[in-house]
Amino acid sequence: MSQIELRTAPHVHAPRSVETIMFNVVLALLPLCFFSVWQYGLSSAVLILAVTATCLGVERVFSSQSGKGNTLGDWSATITGILLALTLPPNFPLWMGVVAGFAAMALGKAIFGGLGYNPFNPALVGRAFVQSAFPSTIASFIPAFAPQRFAEFSPSTLTMPLMIPTDNTAWIKAAGIDAFTGATPLARWKFENFTYTAHDFLSGAVTASAGETSAILILLCGAYLAVRRFMDWRIPVAVLGSAALVAWAFQLYNPAHFPSPLFVLLSGGLMLGAVFMATDMATSPVTPLGIWIYGALIGVLTIMIRYFGGLTEGVMYAILISNAASPLIEKFTQPRTYGARSKL
Repeated sequence: MSQIELRTAPHVHAPRSVETIMFNVVLALLPLCFFSVWQYGLSSAVLILAVTATCLGVERVFSSQSGKGNTLGDWSATITGILLALTLPPNFPLWMGVVAGFAAMALGKAIFGGLGYNPFNPALVGRAFVQSAFPSTIASFIPAFAPQRFAEFSPSTLTMPLMIPTDNTAWIKAAGIDAFTGATPLARWKFENFTYTAHDFLSGAVTASAGETSAILILLCGAYLAVRRFMDWRIPVAVLGSAALVAWAFQLYNPAHFPSPLFVLLSGGLMLGAVFMATDMATSPVTPLGIWIYGALIGVLTIMIRYFGGLTEGVMYAILISNAASPLIEKFTQPRTYGARSKL
């Protein structure tokens, strides 16, 4: 006697698996990794490798202990490692990067039961952990395109575990860069009222985290995922659109103080967060209206934190807060069954 199995939506109509989707996300992140290594050299390369290897190792240990076997083949730990590394300064000490990777996988994923059960983006959990644990180090940067970047590491990269990071000043001066401030564009705007041009951002010459300097490359990689239908394009559109709209309103109110929407979109981690982190399938809503609300919430919160918070960047906390609100958004935006009356 045959049985009929009934399941709720979404129903798969194409040969897409979790492994296929995740593998394509990894492919989309590789150009960002290569660009970061081109900008910052050996320090960026070993940071990406160390953080990713840590995430893979922690994933292997926890999956074995939980009886799930080897789950490295789903590529989720690889994505977490790469994304986490790209949000860190390229000269971030390797031992701190290992701490970040462990926190991302243990606190952001394994403790909740693994892939699909995590309410928060694991990479951002790891980033938030080291933001609190090492606030001064995570705000320290090196210049892009230093002449000796492929010949030697920045001094802070190889800092011994539990030791204070080595100062990079002499290494920077050796590159012939005497006017380097070490401040990101957002920090210079917030504390010096200085803004960069679009060319500065598009050339990748600004001071930023390892994977945040090329908005065009991020958009191209995101477009690849959207065209292949491995990413919901509505989320980054909602994030960037709402952020630009709010920034435009503030600039109209006080153009002497608030920067242009273009500066807001290109600076910091907004582009990387909107394309690769806000779109995490496990932590974002699936209802049509909920997707737009979720994305708009991230964009608005980002601007509020940047403009009125104590931190220069707000993307990380905006996404984590919206991750927490995602189940509630989904609950109140469920499509109404045809013919049924709303309970509100």
